[in-house]
Amino acid sequence: MPSVPLSQTVASLMPRARTELAELVSFASVADERQYPRSESEKAAAWVAAALRGEGFQEVALLDTPDGTQSVYGLLPGPEGAPTVLLYAHYDVQPPLDESAWLTPPFELTERDGRWYGRGAADCKGGLLMHLTALRALAAQGGVPVTVKVIAEGSEEQGTGGLERYAEAHPELLTADAIVIGDAGNFRVGLPTVTSVLRGMAQLEVRVATLEGNLHSGQFGGAAPDALAALIRMLDSLRDASGATTVAGLDGSGTWAGLEYPEEDFRRDAKVLDGVGLVGTGTVADRLWARPSVTVMGIDAPPVVGATPSVQATAGARVSVRVPPGMTAEHAATALEEHLRAAAPWGAQVEVKHCGSGQPFQADTSSPAYTAMAEAMREAYGQEMAIAGQGGSIPLCNTLATLYPQAEILLIGLSEPEARIHAVNESVSPEELERLSLTEAVFLQRYAASKAS
Repeated sequence: MPSVPLSQTVASLMPRARTELAELVSFASVADERQYPRSESEKAAAWVAAALRGEGFQEVALLDTPDGTQSVYGLLPGPEGAPTVLLYAHYDVQPPLDESAWLTPPFELTERDGRWYGRGAADCKGGLLMHLTALRALAAQGGVPVTVKVIAEGSEEQGTGGLERYAEAHPELLTADAIVIGDAGNFRVGLPTVTSVLRGMAQLEVRVATLEGNLHSGQFGGAAPDALAALIRMLDSLRDASGATTVAGLDGSGTWAGLEYPEEDFRRDAKVLDGVGLVGTGTVADRLWARPSVTVMGIDAPPVVGATPSVQATAGARVSVRVPPGMTAEHAATALEEHLRAAAPWGAQVEVKHCGSGQPFQADTSSPAYTAMAEAMREAYGQEMAIAGQGGSIPLCNTLATLYPQAEILLIGLSEPEARIHAVNESVSPEELERLSLTEAVFLQRYAASKAS
C-alpha cells in the first residue's frame, strides 16, 4: 500500500495544475475563425497532445473532424483485463464577449479572492486538468488501474458536431465500459454532484418580410405593415403572461423529482435584479431541467444610434428552444417553426432556417459506475453525492449513448454557479479542482475493483 494518502498526492500536484491551466488558458481557442485565428485552437490542441504523450499515452492523434476542427485522442493501456474508461473534455472556449468588462485579461489566468479567473478556466480547460491530475496521482501511487482513453474536443462550444460525426464514422475509437464527461459541475461549491439529465437544444433563424423596402414612417406609417413589429408579435407569442414557454406542440408540464433548487438560491446565482420576478411556473428545478424553454438569442433590427423614422421592410431573429428528455430536438424544432409561422400577423412572409440541434440526455444512475462515483465523492468531499439536472446541452452524450449502449455515462465537472461560465469573468475554484481530481482518481480505483470482483 502507498505510504502517502491519495488526497495528499493530489494536493501536491495542484501547483503544477495551476501552471498548466495558465498555459492552456493563454490560447484564445475559440473555434470560429471569424473571431480568432485558427492557429490559437491549433496551439491548444498541440498542447493537449503533448500533455498526453508526457503521461505515457499511446496512439496520441490530432483528429481532423468534419467541421474543420481538431479533436485530440490518446490511449493509456491499463492492466490486462481491466475495464476501459473514456475521459472527455473540450479545449475550445466561448468568446470572451466584452473584454472591457473583464476585471483581468480573459486569456490570462489570474488569481483573485481565492479563485482562478480566465476564459475556459472552468469550461472546460479546467476539466482537462482534472483528468490529468487524477491520472498523475494514480501513476504516482503505483499505476492507473484501468485502460484510459482521453478525447478532447475542439468545437463543443460552437455546436458544429464535428466530433459526433467523426465518432459515428469511427465507432470503434471511443468504445468504453464507462465514460466520464468532465463538462458539467457541482450544484454548488462543495456539494458533490453528478448530472443525470441534460436538456437538448434546437436553434432556428426566422426572417420576416412585409415590404419591398423601408418606408418613411410619417408618409406610410399606420397602414404599411412593419416587419419588425410583426417579428416582435411572433416572438412574444412564445411565452404566456407568466413568462412560461408556450410553443404549440411542446409539453410544458414536466416535473423534476431530484435535487430541488430554492428560488432564493437561484435569484442569487443568476444575479436577478431587485424587484424583478422569475419567469414560468412550477419549481425552479421543473423550469430548468424538466420543461422546454425558449430564448431569443439575437435580433436583426436597426440599432438605436443612427435609427431613421422608417417602417421596417425586413427583420430577423435567432431563437433557441431547450428540450427535456422525452422530447426530440427535431420535434421541438418543427413545433417552434410551425408556431412562429402561425403567429405571423398581417400575412407577413416568413422564412425559417434550422441552425443545429442536440438531443436531450438522461443517465441511468443505478449503474455500477454511479455506485463507484458515489463512493468516490463521499471520500473526497465527506458527504453524499447529489443528483441534479443541467439546462445546457452536450450533444456528444447522445452520440456516445447511441454508439455504446452498454457504456455507463457520468457527468461531473467544474462549472458550478460561481464559475460564471459563458459570461465575463469566468473562474474556477482551485479547491473544487483538487477535490474533483481526487474524486476521479478514487472513482477509477473503485470502478476497477468493482469490475474485478
